[in-house]
Amino acid sequence: MSDPIHISSEALSVTVAAMGAELQSLRLNDAELLWQGDPAWWNGRAPLLFPIVGLARDDKLAFAGDVFHMPKHGFARRTLFDLAAADDTSCRHVLRDSTATRACFPFAFELAAIHRVEGATLTEAVEITNRDLRPMPFGFGFHPAFNLPPAGASGSAAVTLSNGGAPALARLRDGLLGADRLPSPFTMGHLDITPDLFEDDALIFPDGAGDALTLTFETGPRLHFTFENLPNLAIWQKVGAPFLCIEPWHGTAGAHGGSAQMADRPWTVILDPGDTARFAWSVTAQG
Repeated sequence: MSDPIHISSEALSVTVAAMGAELQSLRLNDAELLWQGDPAWWNGRAPLLFPIVGLARDDKLAFAGDVFHMPKHGFARRTLFDLAAADDTSCRHVLRDSTATRACFPFAFELAAIHRVEGATLTEAVEITNRDLRPMPFGFGFHPAFNLPPAGASGSAAVTLSNGGAPALARLRDGLLGADRLPSPFTMGHLDITPDLFEDDALIFPDGAGDALTLTFETGPRLHFTFENLPNLAIWQKVGAPFLCIEPWHGTAGAHGGSAQMADRPWTVILDPGDTARFAWSVTAQG
């Protein structure tokens, strides 16, 4: 089957590329919701972040006594996946360890990325299996970007947390997670999206943002998100850019002033040999 893969429901049309198993298009009744990667702002669309989220100090990551070069957000987003299965409404891409991956991540693994549409809902799930004989430490995150506003919507944007919370804000220092926790920009779960929010880079909420939120505009569709096994949330845009990233993670950038050890990074997953960890997000277009 050719690359990219196209799947659809009665409401949604989705395109997924083999490179990075990355979502390329999400159209609601032929209106594009997903950012299309204009390099004048940011050329990503919805990369998968593995085996780290964010930066390692000096791009160096340690596993016990061995140190490896690790690029920002890991290598999965720039690695070709194999298509394992596809039908009209779903597709499954798989990445397995190779000589190239073991040069920076010394573990045997399998990462399966599954995209599925049903009605007005897209679900993207990732299942990571430890094929090694040792416990495998890693971080994982999703990084989808949405047009601001998407086609069919207009006016300013707002994010509303389903838990009504006001999670503490963390900021990056030199690309690494700062230790300070700042007052929340949310008020009773509500945040108006304005360019000044991102003058100091992404808004990062290490915990407390909950497992669901809604992105709304003055008019047009509402996008409702749910998250599975993704305790960390970031919201990001280039200042003034016409997109907004909703990024659920399990793992963050390395701690500022912290260890280079992968196992010491905040919210690192330690997966036992033979075990599989699942992470997923879904978005439903409403109205």
